[in-house]
Amino acid sequence: MSWITARRRHPAAGYAVVVLGLVLVGVVYAALAGHGASAAGVPPGASKQEIAQGRQLFAVTCASCHGVNAEGTARGPSLIGVGAAAVDFQVSTGRMPAKESGAQVPQKPPTLDAAQTRALADYIASLGGGPAIPSPAQVNAAGANAGLGQQIFVAECAQCHNFSGAGGALTYGKYAPDLTTVTPTQMYEAMLTGPQSMPFFSDTTLTPSEKRDLIRFITATRSEPNPGGFSLGRIGPVTEGLVGWLAGIGVLILAAMWITAKQRER
Repeated sequence: MSWITARRRHPAAGYAVVVLGLVLVGVVYAALAGHGASAAGVPPGASKQEIAQGRQLFAVTCASCHGVNAEGTARGPSLIGVGAAAVDFQVSTGRMPAKESGAQVPQKPPTLDAAQTRALADYIASLGGGPAIPSPAQVNAAGANAGLGQQIFVAECAQCHNFSGAGGALTYGKYAPDLTTVTPTQMYEAMLTGPQSMPFFSDTTLTPSEKRDLIRFITATRSEPNPGGFSLGRIGPVTEGLVGWLAGIGVLILAAMWITAKQRER
């Protein structure tokens, strides 16, 4: 071991250790980031032609707010790393490209068709990876557990979206949108990306199976009958109490008028 000790005292030994450490760090980083780098080049299922089309669409419809290279500006955040799922959700629900400013961008009929939306999503994914658009098999909730989905919805979603998914008001002019028209793919994408005020639920927070259970419950409530009569929007006891109070007050007013009329006759 004397030869190691002798070389440790050499003036260049410190530099050699630093170089070796940098090489090791580079190798480890390349191994960990290799998958992400390949995903950031050409997303799976995308072609160079689609990415080129998406780049053209981005330059026309998005670059004025998000920057020429999607780096972000004062009017819009950076889109590098947001993923194809976030783009598909925002564009397919008509929230983007945004035509108005405010506390929250409302849902509208989409401006771009499905092919254009996919091309734009593929281009953004090519810049920095991110969550991919879920496949039909991932969002297929045909055999999911609606009962478990209800438990998850009550614990994670009802405080903003209401117990029936009808939506509700938040702070500073924001609101949780209703869930009566969103598709299973859009619901899955929202959970993956956390749009606007919504938190995102990774697969470690809500497993793919639990996401499908949640989707199953939300879609099942849309076709449930109303055995008690009118649904009143299914937004809970507030509207039910209001209708009951107004109806009760109306009955009392009519009763008072009838009693007064009888007394006058006497």
